[in-house]
Amino acid sequence: MNWQALWDDGAVISVHAVIALLAMLIGAVQLVTPKGTVRHRWFGFVWIGAMAIVALTSFWIHEFRWWGEFSIIHGLSLAVLATLVYSVREIRRGNVVAHRNSMIQLYLLALLLTGAFTLVPGRTMHAVFFGS
Repeated sequence: MNWQALWDDGAVISVHAVIALLAMLIGAVQLVTPKGTVRHRWFGFVWIGAMAIVALTSFWIHEFRWWGEFSIIHGLSLAVLATLVYSVREIRRGNVVAHRNSMIQLYLLALLLTGAFTLVPGRTMHAVFFGS
């Protein structure tokens, strides 16, 4: 792995990518371990914070520009932030099914699917994992 490629792209992309990798790991743990425990709740707080950081840092990344400095990725970031708020609200209301479904969707679509697109040749994470 070539971590130097990540550090060379600057602080925002480095923070964005490292926190996204952390969120992938924590999310995987959350999916396979018991729910409703104190550990699940605390890891959930960390995961929500990580996802918020990933979404927010994306607003300073402008590799793709479709509308001025913004792209569909920035729209996805807004959806991620809204879904995080929705999911927390639903679990506080006792709606476990809505909470579970929205969190799984965030993990699969906003983290894994979009993460897969970072592995396209020419992107930073492709250089990190596969070399230039």
